[in-house]
Amino acid sequence: MNELFKTFIGLEIHVELRTLSKMFCGCINNHFGVAPNTHTCPVCLGLPGALPYPNKRAIEWTALIGLALNCKINKNSKFDRKHYFYPDLPKGYQISQYDEPLASSGWLQMSNVKLQITNKIKIRRVHLEEDTGKLVHKKVNSENVTLVDFNRSGVPLVEIVTEPDIKTPAEAKEFAQKLQKIIRFLGVSDCDMEKGSMRLEANISLAPYTVHSPSRRPLRAGGRSQITKLPDYKVEIKNINSFRFLEKAINYEIKRQSDLLSQGKTPNQETRGWSEAKNATVPQRFKETEADYRYFPEPDIPPIVFTNEEIKQFRNSIPLMPDEIEKRFRNIYKLPVHYIEVLTENKGLAIFAENALKIAKKKGLPLDKLAGEIVNKPIDFTKVSVDAFIKKFKEKGSNIITSSSELEIWITKSIEDTPNAVADYKKGKTQAISAIIGNVMKLSKGKADPSVVRKLLEEKLR
Repeated sequence: MNELFKTFIGLEIHVELRTLSKMFCGCINNHFGVAPNTHTCPVCLGLPGALPYPNKRAIEWTALIGLALNCKINKNSKFDRKHYFYPDLPKGYQISQYDEPLASSGWLQMSNVKLQITNKIKIRRVHLEEDTGKLVHKKVNSENVTLVDFNRSGVPLVEIVTEPDIKTPAEAKEFAQKLQKIIRFLGVSDCDMEKGSMRLEANISLAPYTVHSPSRRPLRAGGRSQITKLPDYKVEIKNINSFRFLEKAINYEIKRQSDLLSQGKTPNQETRGWSEAKNATVPQRFKETEADYRYFPEPDIPPIVFTNEEIKQFRNSIPLMPDEIEKRFRNIYKLPVHYIEVLTENKGLAIFAENALKIAKKKGLPLDKLAGEIVNKPIDFTKVSVDAFIKKFKEKGSNIITSSSELEIWITKSIEDTPNAVADYKKGKTQAISAIIGNVMKLSKGKADPSVVRKLLEEKLR
């Protein structure tokens, strides 16, 4: 990271909830791949006289997200009107939450040995709002036009806002990935970034390290002292739709801002977007302040009040979270890190794997080989029972091939067959190796030892 400036990074992450209906009306909550403006009504179109009525399930699921992020659930909260004018906002305001959100003051522990991350990132707030419509840019009758699709208008949208505690672009990416996994385990959203049900925004600003003279307190290493005061400006990068782009955008913005500050200039407080074509952030508009939104309480919706008993019920309904399952895989079953990462990507897969490992441990079967079988050979865990999988694993155990000379032919052929996965692996996407291993397993008809294959592949690809 930059030697002259301290970097402040915070994230705002928007997640669409997969409720059956929208946030303030009874319209179907489905906007992806359907005909434009077919799932709308007077409420989500903002027509005069239409009154909103809140989705109880969306409120409860937002509370679950807050608790999973170690937040305090506020017994009293309310909805507010956030005013701004944009074609995809039919009412001229968005129903959101301002000073009394559903959840606040949480944290998420980050720990990754490979990335040298050990950091507790504070969560400022988790609040609920309605999504906007969607602008569609296209050509009609040879003219470039912008159309508005209101199917997305009114979809329940949770916003998770962190404090500026994130230290590096890699940690920002890791945080967003971990958050996606937690929300998927809760089962309240698919967090599909390609469909826009999870959208990332980053706030970045830089400040020079304070240098102290010898007459004052001693200098820290490098002639700098740590600073705690946030800069007077903030640049927001909006609507990033992939973890890779998030990391790239923050890296670019740190370089851009440090260059400006080195020239004695202060970066503009503005909203920017990430352009993959230019491999750069691009200006969109000057950033509004809170006063510009003219927040005031939503007069058509009463305040939300939770009892202690309700909050206790929410807490008791939280399922097993990724961190807990990862801990079991590491401490009880002694699985390697790369297996744990894959096995906890999906809640159903994690439960299937743990049940299989539990039985295998009692039967004295090799746990690392069994985990490798699940990781490297695609299994439809919704159709295969754990008992059937264990039985098949035991039957083929005696036929497993571990000889490097025998495996070499399949490994070489698999590398030739999967050039995209090889390229991704060399770019740093370590999980891409699973596709190559899967191809080896296919070529060997399941006889290759996946743990040996992985080791040989890693050596060969290096």
